[in-house]
Amino acid sequence: MKLRYLSLVAFCILAALVVPARAAEPQVPAFWDTKERLAKPDLSGLDRLRFLTTTDFPPFNFLDPGGRLSGLHVDLARAICNELEIADKCQVQALPWGELDQALQKGEGEAIIAGIAVTEDTRTKYAFSRPYLQFPARFIMPKDAVFTEPIYSKIAGKEIGVIAGSAHERMLRDYFPAAKVVTYDKQEALFGDLKKNKIAAVFGDGMRLGFWLVGSDAADCCRFAGGPYLAPEFLGTGLAIAVKADNPALTDAFNYALHTLSVKGTFAELYLRYFPVSFY
Repeated sequence: MKLRYLSLVAFCILAALVVPARAAEPQVPAFWDTKERLAKPDLSGLDRLRFLTTTDFPPFNFLDPGGRLSGLHVDLARAICNELEIADKCQVQALPWGELDQALQKGEGEAIIAGIAVTEDTRTKYAFSRPYLQFPARFIMPKDAVFTEPIYSKIAGKEIGVIAGSAHERMLRDYFPAAKVVTYDKQEALFGDLKKNKIAAVFGDGMRLGFWLVGSDAADCCRFAGGPYLAPEFLGTGLAIAVKADNPALTDAFNYALHTLSVKGTFAELYLRYFPVSFY
């Protein structure tokens, strides 16, 4: 199951707008212990490393106006290759989503970097790197009424909007049982009621909410409040690189590179390049 959070239109809006909601010091997620020491892999016997991705998962992978394959995943794959000192052996190739698994299993690529969800089922088919990005839940509230942590008691009895039937609704009810949950079928109505102060806050996917905050529809009305809230039991474990199940050594190499890129600050630079309004 692919993690699809936003459309190309949303990405283009973000790129085109001045960013009124940007914090002075954007928060960058860090999933690696700086004190951890991972062994540098020996990839001298590797003939080539082909990353497989798609073109329809912006801002992670997409075609830019010039038709070039771009995005966070593309830049991250290249950074990994540079860190592993195998840039001359690396390629990034785009395929339709439905062809990625077949290409990997047929040996037409060595890794998929395209948002394959890490689940009990997919773990039978792939070996995964450790997650390099997770998607937290966040509250957004009107700018003149933003709560600070601890939010738990402050939203007791307050009407909080959330998309009906979503993982975020289940998480909201479980984590914040004192809140008055108001469900919506469509995001337009959800955001409309927030702007009209009919609800105190919206709870949902931080990345999607971040894109809305900088869009013209939000009109600089609101901002993040509290959080971020990571809950793997509701929201999954995040993005990871997938390889064939019988190639765990390659995931070890990716873990080494991802750890090093995090410690050096390279991943932070890439993250803020595509998410100038951090959803953390």
